[in-house]
Amino acid sequence: MNPTEDMSFISLIAGASVPAQLVMAVLVLTSLISWWYIFIKFFAIRSADRDAEEFERVFWKGGDLNQLYESVNSGRRSTQGMASIFEAGFKDYARLKRQAGLEVSDVTEGARRAMRAAYNREMDDLDSHLPFLASVGSVSPYIGLLGTVWGIMNAFRGLSNMAQATLSHVAPGIAEALVATAIGLFAAIPAVIAYNRFTASVDRLAVRYESFIEEFTNILQRKA
Repeated sequence: MNPTEDMSFISLIAGASVPAQLVMAVLVLTSLISWWYIFIKFFAIRSADRDAEEFERVFWKGGDLNQLYESVNSGRRSTQGMASIFEAGFKDYARLKRQAGLEVSDVTEGARRAMRAAYNREMDDLDSHLPFLASVGSVSPYIGLLGTVWGIMNAFRGLSNMAQATLSHVAPGIAEALVATAIGLFAAIPAVIAYNRFTASVDRLAVRYESFIEEFTNILQRKA
C-alpha cells in the first residue's frame, strides 16, 4: 500500500497480501458460522429450560402418572428434555410391570436405564455445536496471528527495495497485517463468552435432569 492511500479498515483489507486476505476470509467465515451456532444454542437452551420448568410444575402437582404419560405422548411435537426422560422411564416401567416374575428392583432398574438412555440423548443434543465454539475461541487468535506474521514479513520485504525507510513506509503494511489479528479476536471473543455461558446452562440442566431421574425412580419404586 502507498503511504498516501486511505488507511480505512476496508482499504487495509483490500491492500493486504493474498495469503493475509485468505486468512481474513477464513476468520470471517468462521465468525459467521459461530454466530449462527450461538443463536441456535441460545434458543435451544432457553426452550429446554422453559420446558423443564413447565413439566416439573405439572409433574409435581401429584396427578395420575398414566394421564400425564398420555398427555405427553399425545403431544403435537416430539417430546424433548425432561418430558422425554419421563416418557422413556414410565413406558419401560409399564412394560416391565406387565411381565410376570420380575422383582420390584428389576422393574425400577429397567425404568432407570431407559431414563438414562433418554438423558444421554438429550445431553448430546444440548452439547451439540459447543465443541465448535470452543475450537473457534481457542484457535482463531492464532490463525489471525498467522496472517499478521505473514503481512509483517511482506511489509519488511517491501522495505528492502527502498534506499531510505521511514515510519510512513512501514506503517501501512504493518496496519494491514494487524487487521488479521483484530478479525481473529473478533471471531474468538464472542465464541468464548457463548461457550462458557452455554456450558454453565447445560450443566444446570444436567443436574435438574439427574435429580428428576432419581426422584422419579423413587416414586416408581413406591408405586411398584
